Amino acid sequence: MSNEYIIVEQSFGLSGEVQLTGAKNAVLVIMASLILTSGKSKLKNVPASRDVLHMITLLKDLGAQVFFDQEKNELDVDTSTIVHYNVAPEIMKQMRASVLVMGPLLARFGCVDLALPGGCVIGTRPINYHISNFEKMGAHVQITGESISARASKLEAKKLILEYPSVGATENLMMAAVLTPGTTKIINAAVEPEVLDLVKVLQKMGADIEVVPPATIQIKGVATLQPIKHEVIFDRLEAGSLLLAAAMTGGEIHLPQAPAYALDLFLFKLQEMGHKIEVGNDDIGVRLKATKSPRAVSFKTGPYPGFPTDLQAPMMAAQCLASGTSVVQETVFENRLLHVRELQKMGAQISVQHNTATVTGVEELYGVPVIATDIRASCALVLAGFVAKGTTVMSGIHHWRRGYEALEKKLAMLGGTIAFQQHASSHIKGCDSVEGIKKRVQL
Repeated sequence: MSNEYIIVEQSFGLSGEVQLTGAKNAVLVIMASLILTSGKSKLKNVPASRDVLHMITLLKDLGAQVFFDQEKNELDVDTSTIVHYNVAPEIMKQMRASVLVMGPLLARFGCVDLALPGGCVIGTRPINYHISNFEKMGAHVQITGESISARASKLEAKKLILEYPSVGATENLMMAAVLTPGTTKIINAAVEPEVLDLVKVLQKMGADIEVVPPATIQIKGVATLQPIKHEVIFDRLEAGSLLLAAAMTGGEIHLPQAPAYALDLFLFKLQEMGHKIEVGNDDIGVRLKATKSPRAVSFKTGPYPGFPTDLQAPMMAAQCLASGTSVVQETVFENRLLHVRELQKMGAQISVQHNTATVTGVEELYGVPVIATDIRASCALVLAGFVAKGTTVMSGIHHWRRGYEALEKKLAMLGGTIAFQQHASSHIKGCDSVEGIKKRVQL
């Protein structure tokens, strides 16, 4: 168990201009897709998050040669040396995205041996959509305890219907289909921006793949795919978190790279709260000026273009001090309200019934020890710490590091007082001053 903590002091008026990093949810599956090729590929705008480092470990375990320049955010991967189709269980357990190698390995070797993936405790995230459709394509899949084995002497092109537009299942099936002779159709496919970035990558490789509105992906199998060079899209979830940091603290922020086109409903809800939003040309770039009197708004998460489940927790934190009552419905993951109890510790007035949280705005939040239960919860608690009276000490920061590359430095640059600290027991008993933390830690 890590004894490292994030310490946050009340910090109002976070303001400035911030450059974004690449999207974690896009780069992980793109890294997995490189298994479909044999040769040297280069990815740019790759975030140095812990999940990316885990995926590098996974690729190396398969035999790939990988070099990551973290200063330049460039990743070089040579897949010509991949010789294995089995992944060590300890690697699989580090993150759920590890299951995304299943499709590429089946396509390349016709064999794959994995352990059930790990990750955040936000829900069961069953992989039955993956497995049932791999079986429909002709794979024999066997689950024994915590292990999954799949064998396919020859995958077959099929019409694959998803009961729910699962991002992971859509991505895994696309990657299996691109080297499968014939035409595969994925009906009710996920069309998140991160999925479409994968489509671009596969097209660069030479795949014959097309998105047919409203939600069908059609793939005509090809014989081989080529290595690629690709720049990963910017992270809409990091953009949303930074916008909320300025909104909650009464500041102003400019994100020149923010993909506004992928945040329509989220930006609409910020405007509904009273914040001023300006969007740049071609729907790229966002400016926000916070209102001094935010109003509570209700929202429901859903598949894209609905409200992103990954922004639900930080958006809920913003409702805690807004005037009025907000009703938040989580429809994507059944356990994604675990941050509620931590916000309640801080003085938030929130009641939960099943998948719905009702938030009544309060005058103040208070800094206390809190625990991050997943990546997005960690962000919500840090943002709440900026508007809480006193000092907030957050444990469980491995989630923070899994999801973000140095987001704490960007928040500090905007004027937030945030620091990593070992052995925070003294801070749990009493509050340090802003000056004390600044002297003790240089971000």
